Amino acid sequence: MGTAKKRHSNIAVFIPHMGCPNACSFCNQRVISSTVSAPSAAEVRSTLEAACERLPDGEAEIAFFGGSFTAVDRDYMISLLEAAQPFLKSGKVRGIRCSTRPDCIDAEVLGILKSFGTTAVELGAQSMDDGVLAANGRGHTAEDVCIASALIKEYGFELGLQMMIGLYRSTPEKDTETAKRLIDLAPDTARLYPTVILKNTRLGELFQSGEYVPYEFNTAAELCADMLEMFELAGIRVIKLGLHASETTETDMLGGLYHPAFREIVEGILFRRKMEKRIEAKGNYTVYTAPNAISKAAGQRKCNILYFAEMGAKIKICPDKSLKNREIIIKRN
Repeated sequence: MGTAKKRHSNIAVFIPHMGCPNACSFCNQRVISSTVSAPSAAEVRSTLEAACERLPDGEAEIAFFGGSFTAVDRDYMISLLEAAQPFLKSGKVRGIRCSTRPDCIDAEVLGILKSFGTTAVELGAQSMDDGVLAANGRGHTAEDVCIASALIKEYGFELGLQMMIGLYRSTPEKDTETAKRLIDLAPDTARLYPTVILKNTRLGELFQSGEYVPYEFNTAAELCADMLEMFELAGIRVIKLGLHASETTETDMLGGLYHPAFREIVEGILFRRKMEKRIEAKGNYTVYTAPNAISKAAGQRKCNILYFAEMGAKIKICPDKSLKNREIIIKRN
């Protein structure tokens, strides 16, 4: 008899720009991480103690995000990993995950991470097109992504890959090819980030000069719907779709592809596409889906209902507890 899958959550510890050897075109790490100083080991312990008081034992992972964790000063990195040990050994948390750059991975650092109970390593691949990587100042190649991914898997870590959609000098075709190449690397998880243009970045300057023109929002949303489906069909969990909502992100963005409910918008597109295949004529229809998917099926601000209404099809969306995820049953009334 199978056991129920545990809920997953992260206790995020943000490590600012320190450690990253490059100034990527899109990066203003202080805005993304909402912090201006690196946390001490003592501050990390305090953060974990507070988080563990409100979370059930074994539910969360400690997540060292925000910078290039394996590129920071080695003693500092180890001090943060040491701060996490009491919580890991007591079962308060179920693992440690970190994010880093593909060119900051080697056997030595993976050995250190393993010895401290790290369970998952996420790589900011961003693109698998060397021209796009160079244009955005990434400082690594697509081959570096492949080499680092293979090594992470060899050491037994869960592999996460992150990509950005709509970077400077990218195209929908190049982004789709990036998604295909990342899928070929067989990660356990993926994060898809449509590009947000922030103040005090090179991308912001390119945008303001007119040299960089971001995708139209609908173009990006449809493209991300394609990619979400691609990753899911390959059995890869997309654990984040769109930059996380924060007051500083909204305040400091100049443009680009941001919406606090971006994933819901994208999943709504996938629902609409499914319905389009089965609603071919005017009339009244009832669409059944999982109870927790009602709002996605309706679309952001009921855009799917309005879309079909313009075609002469009136749809009503109802819950069906036997369905899950994006499964639907459509009946014509």
